[in-house]
Amino acid sequence: MWDELRAKIKTLNETVWEHRANWPAVERWLGNFSADQPGQKSERLHALFLLSQFMYFGSPELRQLLRSLYRDVFAYPILESIRRANADTTDRRLIGSKFSGEMRATRFLGIGNPSESGPHLLYYFRQENGLPKGLFINSHEIFLRGPNGERLLRDSRISRYVFLDDICGSGQQAGQYWEDVLKELKALQPQARACYYVLFATSEALDAIRRNTYFDDVQAVFDLDPSFRCFAAGSRYFVEAPPEIDKGFAEAMCNRYGRQLTPQNPLGYRNCQLLIGFHHNTPDNTLPIIWYERSGTRWTPIFKRYPKIGW
Repeated sequence: MWDELRAKIKTLNETVWEHRANWPAVERWLGNFSADQPGQKSERLHALFLLSQFMYFGSPELRQLLRSLYRDVFAYPILESIRRANADTTDRRLIGSKFSGEMRATRFLGIGNPSESGPHLLYYFRQENGLPKGLFINSHEIFLRGPNGERLLRDSRISRYVFLDDICGSGQQAGQYWEDVLKELKALQPQARACYYVLFATSEALDAIRRNTYFDDVQAVFDLDPSFRCFAAGSRYFVEAPPEIDKGFAEAMCNRYGRQLTPQNPLGYRNCQLLIGFHHNTPDNTLPIIWYERSGTRWTPIFKRYPKIGW
C-alpha cells in the first residue's frame, strides 16, 4: 500500500500539484509523525493516505473556474432575464446592448484587504474574461465624504456590486463585510443589488450567509457539501479506503497534532476539516497538519500557508 500511495502522490505532483510536493519534501513532512512501531497502526501511512486525497487547484484550473464564475454565475442569469423581459427575444443586437448597460452599472470587488486572496483574484478574473479595469473598485471607493463629513455614494448609477472570493469555509468574512460595508450601502441605495460569488464554499457557509446577511445573491462555483469534511460520517475520503486505513485513528492523529499546532482549531478553522489548497495559498480551513509553519516550531508543512499577520 505504501508503494501504491507513493506512486499516486508522484503522479499528482507531476500532473496536478505543480511540482510543489516531490518525494523528498513528502519525506520531510512525514518526519513530523511518529515512526512505525511493531503491532501499532502507522501514523505515516495514514498521513500519506490523507495527502493522497488532497485537492489542489493550480493556476490553469483557477483561471478556468474564474471563467466559469463569470459565464455561469454572473452573465448567463442576466442574459436570461434580458430575454424574458423582451418576449424571449433572440435578437443578439438588442440583448448585447442591454447587457452592456447592465455591465456599465456593475462593479466588481474583492472580499478582504487588498493584499488578500479575494482582491488578488480580481486581476485574473479581469484577464480571463476580457473586462475593462474601470469595472473594478476597492470597497472604500463605494463611498465618498460629503461637505459635513457624512458618507455618500460615490456613483448612484451603479446598481450592482459583485463581491468575489476564492473560498468560503465558515461565512464569517462575508458576514463581516455585510456589517462593515453593505449595511451602509443598502441604507443609502436600497435598490442596489449586492452579490457574493465565490469559487469554493461549504454548504454550511452558503446557508449561513443567506440566513444572516442581505446579500441579494449568494453562489459558489464549487459547493463543498458535508462529504468534503474529512472525518464526517459520510466523508468521501474513506468510502473506499483500504483496510489498513482506519478513519477513527486518522482523526485522533490529526486532532492530537492539530491541538499542538492550532489549539483553537485542530481540524481547521471552524472545524471545516478540508483537504484543499490553491496555487496562491492554502486556506486555514484545511487540516493544519498540511499547512502549519511557524518560526520556533518543528513542524514542516507540505503545502505551506501564507497567514494573515496582524500588527
